[in-house]
Amino acid sequence: MKTTLLQGAIINGVINGSINGGIQWFSFKKHETVPISVDSITNQEFTVLGSAVHLSVTLAMILTFVAYFSIKKEMRPKITSFLWLILKHGFFTFGVATGLSVMWQYKMGSIEVSALTGTLLVGLIASVVAGVVNYLTLKPYSETSS
Repeated sequence: MKTTLLQGAIINGVINGSINGGIQWFSFKKHETVPISVDSITNQEFTVLGSAVHLSVTLAMILTFVAYFSIKKEMRPKITSFLWLILKHGFFTFGVATGLSVMWQYKMGSIEVSALTGTLLVGLIASVVAGVVNYLTLKPYSETSS
């Protein structure tokens, strides 16, 4: 069962990374280069990691909701547990994505990449988030059904 769950999470990650990378391309293609990050807490600049943080949190919450409905009806947690899980995944993703973005800026500084590279980076981040969230949402309920 663990292997099946892991395969499903990987497939989910690849599909979501492709879709969200494709969507992100339409934002990035207008720019010749896109900064990965900039040295400022608040900015009006469009950055790869800024886009990735917002996408990651939204994706984590939406995919937790979707995964909930893939759990057998009799095994679904109570609605309060489910809402807590959505918030937990959202805050967890926000913390990890923001923390890694700040560490990137601190160590690497402001680096500009091509629009295609920025798109691929956002797609990769979306893949990881989608796979991890899918796995974390379904794992507790897959163990009780085996």
